[in-house]
Amino acid sequence: MNKYITVAYRLYTDWASEGEMVEEATDQHPFMFISELGLTLDSFEAHIVPVEKGHSFDFTLSVDEAYGPHLQELVQELPRSAFEIDGKFDDKHIYEGAVVPLMNEEGQHFPGTVAQITPTTVTVDLNNPLAGKELRFIGRVLENREATPEEIREALREASCGCGSCDGNCESGCGGGCGGGKCGC
Repeated sequence: MNKYITVAYRLYTDWASEGEMVEEATDQHPFMFISELGLTLDSFEAHIVPVEKGHSFDFTLSVDEAYGPHLQELVQELPRSAFEIDGKFDDKHIYEGAVVPLMNEEGQHFPGTVAQITPTTVTVDLNNPLAGKELRFIGRVLENREATPEEIREALREASCGCGSCDGNCESGCGGGCGGGKCGC
């Protein structure tokens, strides 16, 4: 049974030391998902689905339960010329730390994080930005009920728009909640 769930939470990494908060979904802008559609991390969903409306949660996902280990083979060095527009390097959009939309030979779109720029190359990390990290979610379930057929159709329609539609800024209207989402906007 598909559940319509909204949660407000704070997401922390490296919480055993300083507890860096990397994402927040507030009561005013909660993270919404429909269970069993494969649109969130399975382990995140497994922890949230049983929690009733109005109840709190506090759980940690291991690296393997979250986005897996950081894989060095997903760090690619590309020619700087690949980031030129009309023969000029696009320094407005390409800078260290920028999440940029990329496309492979098969036409599949995916995000990459610019890790380093040299005079001849741009190093792009294709790992999810949260790869290699334990994730601690602390929050509250705002809604947890059976999803309507219309809500399921809408969730599937939004998911089909493809990652990158929010340009890395989930608050711009792509549906929000990237930390729980698989695309990792």
